[in-house]
Amino acid sequence: MRPLAEMADAVLRTADAREKTTLSRRFAAEWQAARAAGAAPDIGTASPPDQPARPTEPALLDPRDVPRRKPGTPEGRIAIVHAVAHIELNAVDLHWDIIARFSETPMPIGFFDDWVKAADEESKHFNLMADCLEEMDSDYGALPAHAGMWRAAEDTADDLMGRLAVVPMVLEARGLDVTPSMIKTFEKAKSDPAAASAVAALNVIYAEEVHHVAYGSKWFHFLCGRHDLDPKEAFHGLVQRYFHGALKPPFNEEKRAEAGIPPDFYWPLAG
Repeated sequence: MRPLAEMADAVLRTADAREKTTLSRRFAAEWQAARAAGAAPDIGTASPPDQPARPTEPALLDPRDVPRRKPGTPEGRIAIVHAVAHIELNAVDLHWDIIARFSETPMPIGFFDDWVKAADEESKHFNLMADCLEEMDSDYGALPAHAGMWRAAEDTADDLMGRLAVVPMVLEARGLDVTPSMIKTFEKAKSDPAAASAVAALNVIYAEEVHHVAYGSKWFHFLCGRHDLDPKEAFHGLVQRYFHGALKPPFNEEKRAEAGIPPDFYWPLAG
């Protein structure tokens, strides 16, 4: 089995979305099988690209320029699923990137176990959303998507604590806030034959994203302990440095707490 960082780099350099997620899941299965057998595989090192390879579509726009559609319409529901698919594909790359980019940072092997598992689940999530789009007579790439998601990775390319604060503990935590309303939108669309599939897929995503936010919180607190930092103060400073704008309520306080993020972490940063 090749070193984990090289696996991560290979996923990042794969452009086609389905091929990327297939490779991601294969590498994750290899790693997890080795770990289950009691092995401690080589982490290795890599020089990941500044930006991951992506398919030629969708067209990537400034978030302000992405067309808004009414969620209660068929077109609006397609747009929601397409947006979630785009987020999940970005998340696949974000989780492999944290492995490749910070492979030389001394971390317990459990750190790598967690992000491999997260990348595997994000790959599953993308495929669920892409399958829903096909059921809706659409596909990933049919609509424009926003180009802002990778900015957090670029801004924190040299700061592991900053990456953990901004990606899982802010961006993915936002998913915990908004996914319940998306589920309700599809539950109301009883005449839409694809609605049930979307509800089932979103419920899977909602349950598993809590773990990804929790991984971020766990390893952020681990590094705060290593560097003798107050976690709340460190989190506030890093979010103010790297996240562009205020955090947006309402917050899903129950799920955030389940993931290890108390209210006094995020409410002081709210707009």
